[in-house]
Amino acid sequence: MVRSLNWPEMRNRKDSSERGFTLLELLVVIALIGIISTIAVTQFRHMPQRAKEAVLKEDLYILRDVIDQHFADKGKYPSTLQDLVEAGYIRKVPVDPLTDSADSWVIETVPAEEGEEAGGVYDVHSGAPGMALDGSSYAEW
Repeated sequence: MVRSLNWPEMRNRKDSSERGFTLLELLVVIALIGIISTIAVTQFRHMPQRAKEAVLKEDLYILRDVIDQHFADKGKYPSTLQDLVEAGYIRKVPVDPLTDSADSWVIETVPAEEGEEAGGVYDVHSGAPGMALDGSSYAEW
C-alpha cells in the first residue's frame, strides 16, 4: 500500500533536484574554465600578426604574378612597380601590411647579361625588418 505524505513531511523531505553544487564541484568547474581560457588567449595572441603575414604573402604573390604577366605581354620586365599600375596590370601598388607603406618594397632587378644592360623589376620582397612567426626573415619572402 502506498502511503501518502502530508504537507509537513513533504516540506522537510529533501528532493534530489534541490540539492545544489558542492564547493568541490564549483572549484573543478572554475579550474576547467581557467585552463580553457588560458589556452584560448595564447592561441589568439598572435592572430593580428598572422593576419598581416597572410596579407603580405598574398600581396607578394599578386605582385610577382603581374610582373610575370608584364614580361609575357611586353617581352621585358617593368622598370618600376608604378609601371604595372600605368599599364593596367594592377590598380595601385599595394601597401606592405608590416610597414604600412607602398614605398617600402625591396625591388630585385634583372642582372646584366653580356651585351645587355641591367634593369627591370624581376622580383619584389618586403622591406619589413624582423622575423616572421615561422622564424624566417620577411626579406626572404
